Amino acid sequence: MSTVPSRGNSKVNEFDLLKQKIHQKLIGKLDLGRVGELHGDVLRKEIRVVVEHLCDSENNLMNRLERDRLIDEVLDETFGLGPLELLLKDPTISDILINGPKAIYCERNGKMQRSTVEFRNNAHLLQIIDRIVSKVGRRVDETCPMVDARLEDGSRVNAIIPPLALDGPAMSIRRFGSNPLKLEDLLNYKAFTPEMVMLLEGAMKARLNIVISGGTGSGKTTLLNTLSSFIPNTDRIITIEDAAELQLQQEHVVRLETRPANIEGRGAVTATDLVRNCLRMRPERIIIGECRGPEALDMLQAMNTGHEGSMTTTHANTPRDCLGRLETMIMMAGFEMPIKAMRTQISSAINLIVQANRLQGGPRKVTHITEIVGMENDTIVTQDIFKYHQDGVDENGRAIGKFVCSGVRPKCMARLESNGIRLPPSIFRERVMLED
Repeated sequence: MSTVPSRGNSKVNEFDLLKQKIHQKLIGKLDLGRVGELHGDVLRKEIRVVVEHLCDSENNLMNRLERDRLIDEVLDETFGLGPLELLLKDPTISDILINGPKAIYCERNGKMQRSTVEFRNNAHLLQIIDRIVSKVGRRVDETCPMVDARLEDGSRVNAIIPPLALDGPAMSIRRFGSNPLKLEDLLNYKAFTPEMVMLLEGAMKARLNIVISGGTGSGKTTLLNTLSSFIPNTDRIITIEDAAELQLQQEHVVRLETRPANIEGRGAVTATDLVRNCLRMRPERIIIGECRGPEALDMLQAMNTGHEGSMTTTHANTPRDCLGRLETMIMMAGFEMPIKAMRTQISSAINLIVQANRLQGGPRKVTHITEIVGMENDTIVTQDIFKYHQDGVDENGRAIGKFVCSGVRPKCMARLESNGIRLPPSIFRERVMLED
């Protein structure tokens, strides 16, 4: 937790007033033409010298610790995100939830805590929100009071302001650090087992189509980034997202991002538009950050027409729910399609569903790797290859359980082997693979 003292403290109020006064004087002294010529650390160092002189002229009774803190906070107000900078520098924070200027909550290690960091007022919070969204070419105002954006490190931002937010501006930040979790980290956290990784790696190299399903905050995007690391560097990949946060390491990547309507309600570019356009860009694999609407139909058609090895994520609680969600999203495209034809399209397009869940107490696990094996009458037939069974919770309230193998040899093994990928038969033997 931050150690900033309570705002009820008169000394803190004096500190804030002094900070605002120095910040205003700094803005008056800045040569905007010169500022535009400088970048990064050089600019920050030069401005720091100016702030130090202003501190000396305004109040030379501060101790060194207070002076350094004042300088850092003025610089954060000028070039950064103000009070948020303190939280964004803390790598243990996974989510930042702002319920107005005076109520900021952070999630650390799966537990929500109230932070002592605050904004001065609604106007101060609105200023920081506007600074975030303007950097990615978006806006937030009374005509467009809801906005999705991202920070420079890829963290996802959602903001909503009055009149829709009744108690002042609200913002949520889903952290996605500059050093995202890698495969080794997820194995260490027991998010899945080495056997599950072997199957998923083989599936990616054999160009199977995969849907990652899960609830909000279950780690779908992290898992998508991890699986994408198995894609050969020679494949041409096109990504489509509402707010770009994927961090693919391959060289041949084209990143596309949707665009909201302008102030006149025109110019919106949807995920459906981008999927249709990317089919003309000769992609070998298409990755949609999240399917949540009619773009699901275009994605399935792309998977069925030569763009094998594609991936997407969707919100659902179980693999069977995921299939139901896909059907609902196809209906949103506005086509009258017989249910059997719709399910045939899904079963022929998707090979694996990887279910990610956030369990009680915060641990994130891959709870199912489920294979779609075909159709039986009007029903999509699936089989679970690997599962996670929750047995209970420990003394800290965290879920505990075990990963098990169902003993089913995947139907897709023939396709893996035809691509030169041979997995040991023993990894599919029925057993408990790993316990918490």
